[in-house]
Amino acid sequence: MTKIAIITASTRPARAGAHVAQWVLEQARKRGDAVYEPIDLAEVDLPPIDEPFPPATGRYTQSHTQRWAATVASYDGYVIVTPEYNHSFPGTLKNALDRVYAEWNNKAAGLVSYGVDGGVRAVEALRPVLGALQLADVSAQVTLNLRTDFADFGASVTPGEHQGPALTTLLDQLVSWSSALARTRGNPS
Repeated sequence: MTKIAIITASTRPARAGAHVAQWVLEQARKRGDAVYEPIDLAEVDLPPIDEPFPPATGRYTQSHTQRWAATVASYDGYVIVTPEYNHSFPGTLKNALDRVYAEWNNKAAGLVSYGVDGGVRAVEALRPVLGALQLADVSAQVTLNLRTDFADFGASVTPGEHQGPALTTLLDQLVSWSSALARTRGNPS
């Protein structure tokens, strides 16, 4: 069965991303079309890049990089839950993406963003990075606005009625693409 990671990109204390990722996970698990598992970058031990060789070589010398490579490699696709920080996405996410290379290749990603304007600039900054990693980002996305889709400016997520169908479309595309791309990697998912 197709295996999808839901990655929480923010590592800030009291972050809204943990609530968003939990909402995504709960909705996704109701579907039964894939295995959905959470990955929280706040719990992953990834210091700034400290590898002597470029990630494209696949020569990972640090145990934390080797663990991360195995984690990334074990999934067919990803839902990336990201805030918008200063018109982009968090450095912790960039570090996690840049740390390994081949493990991301020929897989799919769906983007769920949040921020004062729904995190749309974070998504637009993220798309070229995903392309460079040979991660196919699906066109459907979920953009949660801190003013309208959260209570207490991020303390809890209360998505508007339109967000559920948007997430369904994103997950439909993600599972379809992840399954199709698995065949290009020799996996029959």
